Amino acid sequence: MMKLYWCPRTRSFTALWLMEETGQPYERVLTDISTGAQRNADYLKINPMGKVPALQDGDATLAEAAAICAYVAERYPDAKLAPPLGDPLRAKYLYWLFFSPGCIEPAIVQLATKIEMNPVAAGWGDAQRVIDVLDAALQKDPWLLGENFSAATS
Repeated sequence: MMKLYWCPRTRSFTALWLMEETGQPYERVLTDISTGAQRNADYLKINPMGKVPALQDGDATLAEAAAICAYVAERYPDAKLAPPLGDPLRAKYLYWLFFSPGCIEPAIVQLATKIEMNPVAAGWGDAQRVIDVLDAALQKDPWLLGENFSAATS
């Protein structure tokens, strides 16, 4: 059975939500970051970065919410949380799955902290452009893959 290491009010929510969407049993392991639980030696063996979420599936371990979502969607194909390999929507799914941590999150931090970044040097480019791209995508349909819910929607 998979074990999801999580903590409320963190990126863990995305992985937690996706685990629920599979309808499969899994174990939740609360990792209280307010007490430093993510820095104990046992947890650092699971995720050396000392962050949540992390996932154990037998001998396989991984961290980062988007990676967990991709893994879980592939592990439970009957849940239809990802377009299958070879489906033309797969490219769009992967794009949006990684757009959030790679572009949206850093752009929001940039806007919130008012840090000026050279858009050529920033991996996400220009923060306003990130917001505009997301807004334009959501104007077409509430789901990023048309009528299909997916792990990228989380």
